[in-house]
Amino acid sequence: MKTKNNPLQLLGGLTPEAFLAEYWQKKPLLIKNAIPDFTGLLSPDELAGLACEDEVQSRIVEYKKGKWHATQGPFDDGAFANLPEKPTADNNWTLLVQSVNHHLPEGATLLQQFDFIPHARLDDLMVSYAPNGGGVGPHFDSYDVFLLQGQGKRLWRISEQTDLSLVEGAPLRILQNFDTAQEWLLEAGDMLYLPPHLAHWGIAVSDGAIDCMTYSIGFRAPKNQELATEFLGFMQDQLNQDKLVLDGIYQDADLSLQDHPAEIGKEMITKVSANLQKIQWSDKVIAEFLGTYLSEPKADVVFEPNKKMSMRNFSEKLAKLGIALDLKSQMLFSADNFYLNGEVATWIGESANILTKLADQRYIEASNIQDALLLQQLYDWYIVGYLSFDSL
Repeated sequence: MKTKNNPLQLLGGLTPEAFLAEYWQKKPLLIKNAIPDFTGLLSPDELAGLACEDEVQSRIVEYKKGKWHATQGPFDDGAFANLPEKPTADNNWTLLVQSVNHHLPEGATLLQQFDFIPHARLDDLMVSYAPNGGGVGPHFDSYDVFLLQGQGKRLWRISEQTDLSLVEGAPLRILQNFDTAQEWLLEAGDMLYLPPHLAHWGIAVSDGAIDCMTYSIGFRAPKNQELATEFLGFMQDQLNQDKLVLDGIYQDADLSLQDHPAEIGKEMITKVSANLQKIQWSDKVIAEFLGTYLSEPKADVVFEPNKKMSMRNFSEKLAKLGIALDLKSQMLFSADNFYLNGEVATWIGESANILTKLADQRYIEASNIQDALLLQQLYDWYIVGYLSFDSL
């Protein structure tokens, strides 16, 4: 089902198609009041609490006396107590918490508003907190990002510069020089879209009462080198699992005498090259690679198995409540193949329609599923922690 192409306040009245055609990976877009009355999903104290948890990726970035410092979480209360209470231009800080959508249902719900971009491109929801003057300095990103302002204000400076030289020795990719071309002050509910490699600089603005919190919706753009490396690894697995077979052995019945026995002859190189060129891949193979690669959980993601439940109780609860993907789960599909957290399952007919809804909407409504095999699949996914009733 194609995403409805109605004008969206989230995009400043643009339709998704118009946004994709005019702005996506092309130029920035400022959207005032993108989400009316939006002041955020959690408080500064709640964000700090997340940063203290072991399974949450977080950083504190400080700028002190002309130098940048970054400390990785998890943190304790002492880490925040040691930060300056009254930041200055030469002594400020910011807290960054990654993948908030993995820990906060409201975060996953927020991301669903951006489903005009394929889920295969989605990275995560990062939330930052900063007192007046805080930020991570002038920099550029290698991915698309929507910067949604929660509480407080943030001044965004944009540059069209091509000089992307970085500060040596800095723990972050801080630009040595920054030439402001435009600047905008974002207030609660405002949003700024930035394409990749556009230099920008966000500075928290506070009147002393309300500090700044920004919600960054990031969309991954893997480097071509990374895709090639991962694909070759995928193809190696295909060879090891006998899914891709090259018959025969190396043959050289026409071997001729060489002047140098240690030389790798041109004939051998030509024969091996011809054999390796027999390795072919189709769009179907590429789809299988992308499905497993793009749905594979990040190294820090751990799924907690759900408590044992009988199949009967599971099916009754499913029929009453429906079920949702766990907040950490990523589900994609291509044709009849469904990819959940790097694993693949093939389904057709009505079962495929049900799983398509689960992948698109991240949940399926209460339903009496008649296919016993599909019910078993959902049960298995629930037991290992890929699905959850609590995420509804």
